[in-house]
Amino acid sequence: MAFHYKEGFVRIVTASLVWLGLTVCGLFTLAQTSTRVPNTVASSGQKAAEPPRAPALEYLGTLQAETGARTVIENGPQGTRTIVQVVGGRFEGPRLKASVQTPAGDWITNRTDGSYRLDVRLTLKTDDGALILVTYNGIGQTTDTGASLRIAPLFETGDSRYVWLTRLQAVGLGERVGTKVTYNIYALK
Repeated sequence: MAFHYKEGFVRIVTASLVWLGLTVCGLFTLAQTSTRVPNTVASSGQKAAEPPRAPALEYLGTLQAETGARTVIENGPQGTRTIVQVVGGRFEGPRLKASVQTPAGDWITNRTDGSYRLDVRLTLKTDDGALILVTYNGIGQTTDTGASLRIAPLFETGDSRYVWLTRLQAVGLGERVGTKVTYNIYALK
């Protein structure tokens, strides 16, 4: 008989702990701030909520790069890849002036829709000696004169003078004409 009492006691304690846990979790859930997305659809007679405001942009500078040799790997499992050397260039902006260092390159994936995915890594050496790694992905589309390019750069440095760059998400609009690539780059605010 003692075994049955012990088993019953264990079941009661287990059920009580589960109930207590659910009760406490429920209270914490009720105390949390709602993360529900506001309804932007107007119901009868109500005015629709304003659409979200577009982000502000701050001009960071213009990146000009010169491309070199290309290596093409055709028909791989991810599609055709084109590896393009970046052999030099310059970044000029109000707060950043730098030269593109080598090695640098773009690991392009040619997509079935005719566009291509950019995957660039390059190092900038500022005029005052800091090194900044720039990585970006983006989309390119062939045009009559070369290519239209859209990118999303990120910056990485250990130099305290430029650490502000590491906290930014940037976007860029650019073009390729021949072997020259030019981007206007902006920080999202």
